[in-house]
Amino acid sequence: MIEEGSKSSKSMVEKRQLFMEMRAQNFDVIRLSTYRTACKLRFVQKRCNLHLVDVWNMIEAFRDNGLSTLDHNAEINVSRLETILSSIFYQLNKRLPTTHQINVEQSIGLLLNFIVATYDSEGHGKLTVFAMKAMLATMCGGKILDKLRYIFSQISDSNGVMVFAKFDQFLREVLKLPTAVFEGPSFGYTEHSVRTCFPQQKKILLNTFLDVLMADPPPQCLVWLPLMHRLANVENVFHPVECSYCRSESMMGFRYRCQQCHGYQLCQSCFWRGHASGPHSNQHQMKEHSSWKSPAKKLSHAISKSLGCMPIGEPPHPVFPEAAERPQDLAHTTTLESPSRLDEEHRLIARYAARLAAEASNSTQCPPTDLSFNFDANKQQRQLIAELENKNREILQEIQRLRLEHEQASQPTPEKAQQNPTLLAELRLLRHRKDELERRMSALQESRRELMVQLEGLMRLLKDEEQKQAAQTGSSPHSSPSHSASCTMPMPIRSTSAGSTPTHTPQDCLAGVGDDVLDAFSQGVPRNLRNDLLVAADSITNTMSSLVKELHSVDDGLDDEEENMRNGREKVSSLKHSGKRHSTPSF
Repeated sequence: MIEEGSKSSKSMVEKRQLFMEMRAQNFDVIRLSTYRTACKLRFVQKRCNLHLVDVWNMIEAFRDNGLSTLDHNAEINVSRLETILSSIFYQLNKRLPTTHQINVEQSIGLLLNFIVATYDSEGHGKLTVFAMKAMLATMCGGKILDKLRYIFSQISDSNGVMVFAKFDQFLREVLKLPTAVFEGPSFGYTEHSVRTCFPQQKKILLNTFLDVLMADPPPQCLVWLPLMHRLANVENVFHPVECSYCRSESMMGFRYRCQQCHGYQLCQSCFWRGHASGPHSNQHQMKEHSSWKSPAKKLSHAISKSLGCMPIGEPPHPVFPEAAERPQDLAHTTTLESPSRLDEEHRLIARYAARLAAEASNSTQCPPTDLSFNFDANKQQRQLIAELENKNREILQEIQRLRLEHEQASQPTPEKAQQNPTLLAELRLLRHRKDELERRMSALQESRRELMVQLEGLMRLLKDEEQKQAAQTGSSPHSSPSHSASCTMPMPIRSTSAGSTPTHTPQDCLAGVGDDVLDAFSQGVPRNLRNDLLVAADSITNTMSSLVKELHSVDDGLDDEEENMRNGREKVSSLKHSGKRHSTPSF
């Protein structure tokens, strides 16, 4: 009795282990339910090692365990579910290098308890095939596009049209996941969930299905699903920016920039918790960033966009043919066969051969020699299959060995970095040169802005002077074609081609101009300085363009230098020589 009680208490502890670990992460401090739900499900996915199982491997496991031939409403017991999970994780360990093996028994136990708690809360000991497929296909790794294509193949008819009743069943099962992590009030299933996804009753094909579920924003009941995939993509993204609240000098994951407060940025931890400081408020609109671009790349991107050189953006997903997609069971793939599966195939072949023999004995048209020929052919085919399977095993083992050697050879070591002090010194010089070029770019932009302001003021003074002369001579300014043409030259178009147009009135129109301009206006006789000023504007513009090219080349070279640290000596030398060849523009 004491042993039975200890076993039952141990079982209860194992069932609660995953939820206790999830509560210890303190996800409930996240104020937005969408991020809170996605973080919790991402934690479950990683803790059960489901993020290592691709959706195609999951579909293959369904096929190997005979689930592709069962009806969606068929029920399986917990023991068979455990067998399926065992095959999934043992096959995963065969694909992983020996240095990255997982604890299979622990993963099976955690995932089994989570599935039972999610889909068998009443303790019947059974769950449907469709519920298990929907849960594992949603929580495994892989691209969201591949997942949605597989889900559509399970809820569509033979004509490739979505069945609303099956989609409703899918929502009923998949929305049990947020409920399992205590987010049911926000994303639990309701009778109107289907209508929120497809408001109008119409014919839904694959492309329409993907358009709706991959839209921005997606349907409200499934908004956590694409966010969970974005979380997986930005976990290792680094942003060299200081958080405006916690003052952390770098960010990992998402970065949020306020659309109203200039230069106000928050890390994902501060934004999720609703922190704000200074004039910033939680009611301000924030833009989510999942990558980082250097100032040089931002400038080149802005210039390319202004010149219309930006490539056309790709669609959110490729357009698939409207014909019906076959269920993706991966029947054509090659896998490592277990001994039990080989024995089962041999039994099937034997039964098929016996049936052929019985049909041949009952038929008077087939002579006995044909029967012996069929047996010999089946035997040869079995021998050929066995040989091919052995070769396949050898090839997979060789691939695994080569992959392990490649990973060991590609792992960076601190000794390699310390052996190249000259390389690090040259890299620091390049960084210093890049910072100097960025400072020169800022100074050049400020000088160009002042020049545009002076051009505007000088043009206005020229107009006023011509009007005064016309008034003194008693003639209209329009009576002189040469004066009219010189005064109405489209200066804003000229400044736009240079990069920007002055948007404010200068306080002192002649501040900072040359002596020639001052002498010309002090004598009261206007000199034709328009050409000289335009030549100066063109010179500033050309200098800015050459500096942009040089800054961009140095930035690209620096990125390449960081990615190829092992053979960086040659690249640093080439960048260094190229930096010497380009002359720094003077202002």
